[in-house]
Amino acid sequence: MFGSGIDTSQLLQALYETLYMVTVALVIGALIGIPLGILLVVTRKNGVWPNVIIHQILNPVINILRSIPFIILLIAIVPFTKLLVGTSIGTTAAIVPLTVYVAPYIARLVENSLLEVDDGIIEAAKAMGASPFQIIRHFLLPEALGSLVLAITTAIIGLIGSTAMAGAVGGGGIGDLALVYGYQRFDTLVIIITVIVLVIIVQIIQSLGNIISRMIRRN
Repeated sequence: MFGSGIDTSQLLQALYETLYMVTVALVIGALIGIPLGILLVVTRKNGVWPNVIIHQILNPVINILRSIPFIILLIAIVPFTKLLVGTSIGTTAAIVPLTVYVAPYIARLVENSLLEVDDGIIEAAKAMGASPFQIIRHFLLPEALGSLVLAITTAIIGLIGSTAMAGAVGGGGIGDLALVYGYQRFDTLVIIITVIVLVIIVQIIQSLGNIISRMIRRN
């Protein structure tokens, strides 16, 4: 017991639910967001594979999804969530809106990272006769890898914050624990404990991301 309304097993269960939601949503979101981010860069007017139609479709769609606050998105796609997982309540159900939220977020982060790559490197690759796929695979992504690691780190931290909001609709996790046992029962200690846990998780993830990014850039 922590001298409050929760015990160690409840905290560990909430932590597991948070990590579960973050991990699954991140993997699916990255599988969607990373290709979208690459497309946003390569289909630009001066990109390695210019395509005005694709770029003009992707850009506003991602902007629209990015502009919707997560708590509103959570409620707005309830029918879609029910269609996919059969319910809109619970940890697994929360993964759907989390994925819809993080995929365009990752796309923008990837886009920004890739745009940091020196144009001279791309021009040199073109001069050597590299195809668009070869430029992406052997030049663009490797050069941006350190920045991409930090981008994914930022996405993970954003997801952790969103899982806390998912607790407002029964999504489980640390946020649900803070809401049900802390806010609704006026137990300040529970809220303090959950905040400390979240801060520790975020600090660990950010530190690991920074270390990995530095290692990649040194190499």
